[in-house]
Amino acid sequence: MRALALDFDGVISDSAPESFAVALRTYAAFRPRGALAHEAAAHAGSGAPTLERVRASSSYAAFLELMPLGNRAEDYGVVLAAIEAERPIPDQVAYDAWRGECEPAWLEAFHRRFYAERDALSERDPEGWRALMAPYAPILELLRRRAGEVSLAIATSKDRRSVDALLRLYGIDDLFPSERVLDKETGVSKRAHLTRLAQQLALAYPEIAFLDDKLNHLDRVAGLGVRCGLAAWGYNGAREIQLARRRGYLVCTLADVERQLFG
Repeated sequence: MRALALDFDGVISDSAPESFAVALRTYAAFRPRGALAHEAAAHAGSGAPTLERVRASSSYAAFLELMPLGNRAEDYGVVLAAIEAERPIPDQVAYDAWRGECEPAWLEAFHRRFYAERDALSERDPEGWRALMAPYAPILELLRRRAGEVSLAIATSKDRRSVDALLRLYGIDDLFPSERVLDKETGVSKRAHLTRLAQQLALAYPEIAFLDDKLNHLDRVAGLGVRCGLAAWGYNGAREIQLARRRGYLVCTLADVERQLFG
């Protein structure tokens, strides 16, 4: 391994509470009379909701369960629509079918509104916004220990503004040169991120390891020959862990990720 690429949400940052809070605000803007409107009202206001309030939300557990099946910000809208409609989504096939029923124009509008809501919240209440996204401390320590051994990169569907702000907050922004922070503008699929990284570093794909908490992201890059690992501490469960092992990916916990990646 000469380079290690990491997803951001669910690998470096425990950002699901923030994603849920912003997604719920966004969803309520489109469907103010929907079944989730009352729940969204509990998160309304100029400031960020508390972590405790987010975790106590009636839809939060269902949101977490479906998160691994999506990819970008508009997928949060797809997930909330499924929760509101009480649509059973047992696996990736069912999720993709449900997503296919959503209007493309609505998906695009949700994507844009989500980032506008995030920007507004982070500007109005930066401290409260940051409090919803704690880092995974063992990962920060691992990256600091191993920074001189491999080239580190981020491959994320998150926006660059948020990633840069959180890297500074976590105290690891110096580990990631600007050109190796590949954000949502790099491409829809993580395959585009890993292709760009291999070109930047002039590396063969088997020299790169990629750690993500979403199985569908690993599936999209595995064909390149990149060494894939599922971050089992992120937003996945027994369903994804079982499939990851079946497909031959590493399944890493916070306790063994360093040994599995570095030996």
